[in-house]
Amino acid sequence: MPISPLEILGILLLLIVMVIVLSKSIRIVKEWERMVVLRLGKYVGIKGPGIVFLVPFIDRGIIVDTRINTIDVPKQEVITKDNVTVRIDAVVYYRVVDPEKAVMKVRDYNYSIVMLGQTTIRDVVGQLELDDILAKREEINKRIQSIIDEVTEPWGVKVSMVTLKAVELPEGMIRAMAYQAEAERIRRARIIEAEAERSAAQILSEAALTYEKHPVALRLRELQTYVDIAKEKNVIIITESLSSKTATEALASALAVGKVKSQVESSTKE
Repeated sequence: MPISPLEILGILLLLIVMVIVLSKSIRIVKEWERMVVLRLGKYVGIKGPGIVFLVPFIDRGIIVDTRINTIDVPKQEVITKDNVTVRIDAVVYYRVVDPEKAVMKVRDYNYSIVMLGQTTIRDVVGQLELDDILAKREEINKRIQSIIDEVTEPWGVKVSMVTLKAVELPEGMIRAMAYQAEAERIRRARIIEAEAERSAAQILSEAALTYEKHPVALRLRELQTYVDIAKEKNVIIITESLSSKTATEALASALAVGKVKSQVESSTKE
């Protein structure tokens, strides 16, 4: 018996309705997702991962991602405790640990965490001085993370980490800090130079006492100086030493210097 066109049209409509029904009743939930199922608006449970069957037009499934999510908190202008305006750029890392609470307790947990992060950053940073903000960023991160996590715990959200990406200062403050650092380096350099001068003076005073007790040592040091000058082929001027009490000693010293100079010149020619 041949099929009339109306029957064919009815079969096609039936197939379309079945496809629509199946698309509404069969859902695939990924491994990192969970589905909160509401039946006629009432919570009935959490399903997934895998294939989930829903009653068409009665059940509603809300997908919740349980992976770690990252929120870039917009830059916040904050006045510190010592009246310096800074701009703070932060990042919040969190994940949903209880999909039921994330759906039932808060309307939009992503937006709520962004707003909470902005408020907490302004509150915490505003209670600190600029030097503490720059030097204790790790402590500030933990403090902000603890406050946000305490608030979001009833939402079924766990805040794992908060980091301050950047702390931007006014141009005038940057120049002032640069001048301060430069002045500090100059102060340290002058202190080191003064310490070196004091150490050198102490060593020279000890050497002077030694030469005073042993005049011959001073004469030998003088002769060594002549040898050093002769190596550079310079003019040598010999003066009477404190240890040269007689003409014989002066003559012996002069001969010794001449001998050393001749040895140096012969070695230079070779």
